[in-house]
Amino acid sequence: MKPEKPYRKRILSFKYAFKGVGYAFKSQPNMRIHGIVFALVLAAGFYFGISFADWLVILLVSAMVFSMEILNTAAEFFLDKYYPDYSENTGKIKDMTAGAVLVAAVFAAIAGLIIFIPEIIALL
Repeated sequence: MKPEKPYRKRILSFKYAFKGVGYAFKSQPNMRIHGIVFALVLAAGFYFGISFADWLVILLVSAMVFSMEILNTAAEFFLDKYYPDYSENTGKIKDMTAGAVLVAAVFAAIAGLIIFIPEIIALL
């Protein structure tokens, strides 16, 4: 038996992580909406030539939204599989994880408005 290559597990961990992100995009309509909005924000950022600091903010808040959406999806799948009968607690958990996505998305939108409103006003 050959010894296992030392980086095989690391490479596989990335493979599984990308698989999870891909599954979230394929199965979750809200994830696709976040993706479309992100693409529009990227296009606007290039069009307006936003600063390096603004790019960092855009990337950080976008990562936060995508991460929260993935965690929300994972929590819902877990609860549906292991607690298929509705209970008040599972409902609260689902509501709170959805709320985490909402909070992230609202703050991302606020950051986007702070960055892009002055750029749009300058065009007028």
